[in-house]
Amino acid sequence: MEVLWRTDTSLTVRQVSNGLNQSLAHTTVMTVLDRLAKKGFARRERDGRAWRYRPAATREAYVAELMLTALAQTGDRDAALARFAQSVSGAEAEVLRDALSGLERERQGSETEGDSGVGLWGHWPTRYFWPRSPWEACDARAACCARAGRAGLRRPRFCCGRPSA
Repeated sequence: MEVLWRTDTSLTVRQVSNGLNQSLAHTTVMTVLDRLAKKGFARRERDGRAWRYRPAATREAYVAELMLTALAQTGDRDAALARFAQSVSGAEAEVLRDALSGLERERQGSETEGDSGVGLWGHWPTRYFWPRSPWEACDARAACCARAGRAGLRRPRFCCGRPSA
């Protein structure tokens, strides 16, 4: 992701491989980029016979979504936010104040309320819905894959692309 975030254009697998600090096999880089695209972290488009990859979101949007996911996992959001506010520097606190005041001005000028549910991953439901991220999607599908049979709940032989236990 670091290589993709460093550039404004989409890159081929070879270009990403050349941008890495370590030497990895072409197929390894290709597999990782393919998995990043399938999980929604990268976007890809055809360029002749090759794929070109670009990040699905900025690094800042990704970090913000990680912070929101971590905040959603706390038992006491208010305490976690208060502790976070105590741990930032004065300059960082000023940035937060400016961002919050900008949001207030934006909300006062906006007629619609609420979240559309569209977040970092395009039309992937954000923190207000479950699953909250692509990582939780497999768990959500696995819960739905169990179906009732004559002997009660029965899991299929393959669930979410993996053999069932």
